[in-house]
Amino acid sequence: MTGIRRIFIIFVFCIGFIELNAQITSAKITFERKTNLYKQFKGEDMSNWIKEADKIKLDYFELYFNDTISVFKPQESELRENLDWSTEKNTIYQNFNTNKRYLIKNMWGEEMNLTDTLVKRKWKITESTRKIAGFNCRKAVWKANDTTRIYAWFSYDIVPSTGPESFNGLPGTILGLATEDGGIIYFAKKVEMFTSTASTFIPPAKKKKIYTIPEIKAEMTKRYGKEKWFKGTLERMFDIW
Repeated sequence: MTGIRRIFIIFVFCIGFIELNAQITSAKITFERKTNLYKQFKGEDMSNWIKEADKIKLDYFELYFNDTISVFKPQESELRENLDWSTEKNTIYQNFNTNKRYLIKNMWGEEMNLTDTLVKRKWKITESTRKIAGFNCRKAVWKANDTTRIYAWFSYDIVPSTGPESFNGLPGTILGLATEDGGIIYFAKKVEMFTSTASTFIPPAKKKKIYTIPEIKAEMTKRYGKEKWFKGTLERMFDIW
């Protein structure tokens, strides 16, 4: 083996080793969420409340994570939003070591603090692929119930099993998430390297009661259980998102 050939083989080996170990374990991801309000409020005559030109609402979120924990939260803004009441803006802390999550949900103008275990979903990984925010992603499907399927696009190059809202359970971070009808769509717009600190993943101190998911479901059933819209809303807020 000549010296040049030996150098070439070593070079190729080193490049392959670098690529193999270039997976991301800590980062900040900026997400854009598109909500079709006409699809979100099916069965309601929303044209009396929302003009056709305003039916697509945009919200922005940030996901911070390392290899053991993540936090997904609304992007801070001083701008006053149009139709702010029409979409939820949740903050979700997921701890992969303890299998726990902490949720801060704004429900009808009232902030609720909740705690629960991580959600386990039965994903079906497909052969379909697409590129999101510069990363190659694989499509997976979760059948939430008889009428709702969720599509997720995850990247093997970003290691932690996390994503928008309370989603996880795939062999990589979710960069795209959508309902089958396209009513709600999350897509990563930017992935930035980020060195986390402990304070990044500590929920703010709250004086309000912290509910478990069963407790808040029981409380809401007591308040609104007789309303026609209640069952679908409860399922969407706690069993899907």
